[in-house]
Amino acid sequence: MKRDSSSLQTAHSPDSAVADYPLSAATADRTPVMENMLARARAFAEPLIADEKLDTGENTLAHADAVAAIVAKMGGSEAMQAASYLVYACQHLNRPQEVIAKVFGDNFAALAVETTKLVRVQEQARSASQGHHLSEGAGAQTENVRKMLLAFSRDLRVVMLRLASRLQTLRHAAASKQPAPESVARESLQVFAPLANRLGIWQVKWEIEDLSFRFLEPETYKLIARLLDEKRVEREGHVEQLRSQLESELQAEGVRAIVQGRPKNIYSIVKKMRGKSLDFAQVFDILALRVVVPDVKDCYAALAWVHSHFLPIDEEFDDYIARPKPNGYQSLHTVVREMVDGKPGKPIEIQIRTEEMHDHAEHGVAAHWAYKEAGHKGYAGVWASGEYDAKIAVLRQLLAWERDLSGGSQGQGLFDDRIYVLTPDAAIVELPQGATPVDFAYTVHTTLGHRCRGARVDGAMVPLNTPLSNGQTVEIIAAKEGGPSRDWLNAELGYLASHRARAKVRAWFNAQITHETVARGREAVEKLLQREGKTSTRLEDLASQLGFKSADHLFEVVGKDEFSLRNIEMLLRPPEPAPNPDDGVQIKKPRASEKSGKGGVLVVGVSSLMTQLAKCCKPAPPDPISGFVTRGHGVSVHRTDCSNFRTMAARDGERVIDVEWGAAKKGGEAPVYAVDVAVEAADRQGLLRDISDVFAREKMNVIGVQTQSVKGTAWMTFTVEITDAARLTQVLGIVTAVAGVRSARRR
Repeated sequence: MKRDSSSLQTAHSPDSAVADYPLSAATADRTPVMENMLARARAFAEPLIADEKLDTGENTLAHADAVAAIVAKMGGSEAMQAASYLVYACQHLNRPQEVIAKVFGDNFAALAVETTKLVRVQEQARSASQGHHLSEGAGAQTENVRKMLLAFSRDLRVVMLRLASRLQTLRHAAASKQPAPESVARESLQVFAPLANRLGIWQVKWEIEDLSFRFLEPETYKLIARLLDEKRVEREGHVEQLRSQLESELQAEGVRAIVQGRPKNIYSIVKKMRGKSLDFAQVFDILALRVVVPDVKDCYAALAWVHSHFLPIDEEFDDYIARPKPNGYQSLHTVVREMVDGKPGKPIEIQIRTEEMHDHAEHGVAAHWAYKEAGHKGYAGVWASGEYDAKIAVLRQLLAWERDLSGGSQGQGLFDDRIYVLTPDAAIVELPQGATPVDFAYTVHTTLGHRCRGARVDGAMVPLNTPLSNGQTVEIIAAKEGGPSRDWLNAELGYLASHRARAKVRAWFNAQITHETVARGREAVEKLLQREGKTSTRLEDLASQLGFKSADHLFEVVGKDEFSLRNIEMLLRPPEPAPNPDDGVQIKKPRASEKSGKGGVLVVGVSSLMTQLAKCCKPAPPDPISGFVTRGHGVSVHRTDCSNFRTMAARDGERVIDVEWGAAKKGGEAPVYAVDVAVEAADRQGLLRDISDVFAREKMNVIGVQTQSVKGTAWMTFTVEITDAARLTQVLGIVTAVAGVRSARRR
């Protein structure tokens, strides 16, 4: 049962949320003293958790005691151990941040609340993994759990407390002879052990690995344990003999060395057996020694002596002093064989390192902690001694992990640009910092994003532009159909932080424009077929006959007015067949004087062919032009720079013919040509009138205008009749001089 802070108040002190607990004078300014922190924290938590049990069946207070002991062994300070109790007390308080802050300070309150939140997130993620409903797969989900673990780790103590707690959970299961749940064991092996490895806390890593493996593969674990026990006496005697010999002879050489037999954990033995297809007797480093010397030069001196007195296996040598592992681990590793009666004996792995390297190898990041009960405040509220920069220390220890998971630069903080939230069924979703429920919806599924109409965050309804935070659970309320709002693209309204989600919204609106164009073209084509009495015509066949890949492609160009319905009429009502029935178009070689005057176009090399000006580029003299022989309705004349013409010419080059403008008849009225002019300008009152006045003064007839204004910019398309394109160029120069006009060009 949770205890509200009001239950701790006294009748005479209504403002005291923690009157049942003795406070120092420092409490008044929210900077409590650190004296007797461990005892005070346990006394604070005991009445709340003494009679409680965890899901594993372990008593909560006993678990907290054990976690504090593990933290102490890892090198954590008394204050760090005290936090072990506050984490478990936190979940029994209605206002934990306020209560714990008043007793122990804001630093410990934040630590307890963040760790409690992380525990909840991991429980949900583990539950989701059991359901096998994650489309991204268990491997990706495990990776996301690792990312989330570090996303909560601005204060490294959160990670250390979780490692210690998980180790104790596994120890309790082993001691009580109750198998740990598979999800807990697997998460321990795939998340916590690799994390301990990255932090270099080898003792914790090995124990988590062995205990997890014991619950996941109990028969294999028992087999290897039995094989180790069977040879234990023989192995330990041999190792002791080698240890004593190596230590005494190094001492005689002037190298002050401490030589120890090195234990091997069962899980690493199994990994090596499986990875290298070895049987138990072939695993190299079951017999292993560790040499600890004062400094680096002694490491190489000891290595030289070992290689001169034993037979080294060259391919098994690694110099992690010159090239440290990403987590900072340093040591010399070599595998040698002792000579027995002139023959190579069993292989032995020897590690050589300094005392400082050994300390780091055993305790990892904990070896560098300088957390004290008093001192300078460092990174994320961590107490550090002297001028020690705790932030740099944390980043250095987690450098390899950051490279693996975030790909960020070394100078950036951990996951400063990412957050991790949960779906209602506890799948972890990675988002950019500042992401909203709309970003979340598009990350889960594009369709969910389009239909997003509301959101609940941790069970409470929130506006769709609410920034999300680490560890929150997000539920999207979606309509059965529909699309996004244009407001989502307005950066000032803050609906989208993800570039990917913004691109999906833009794509939806672009698709809608295309859909409307296709619908308009379909309607026009179907009306034509009704007039011609050809409603039974298959639209796909019609599009294919006209040279289009699909009916939708035909409808799109018709909807854009880039393809004349006259072309379809000519296909439905073909002219009288030409004399040669095998050829769709009769091409005669005329005399040089033969001309086709239709439309003022001279067709060179071909006569008696119907011609028409293409609507896609609207050519006019003196534009360079080319002709394209269409199926059944003559020659379509295009500007040579027309993109449609280039596409058709590349596809059917044999249907391209040369054409040129014919001379106007003497005394006759010059033919006119309709062309489109595109104008971009700063929108203002009277703009359309001023531009239209220019065309009127220059005696150019405007037969159509389309305008659109967005965010203060006007786009206008004028359809004007001209007799000469060169004359149009002069007029466009005058249009450009109109106030506010940015550009005027022929389309």
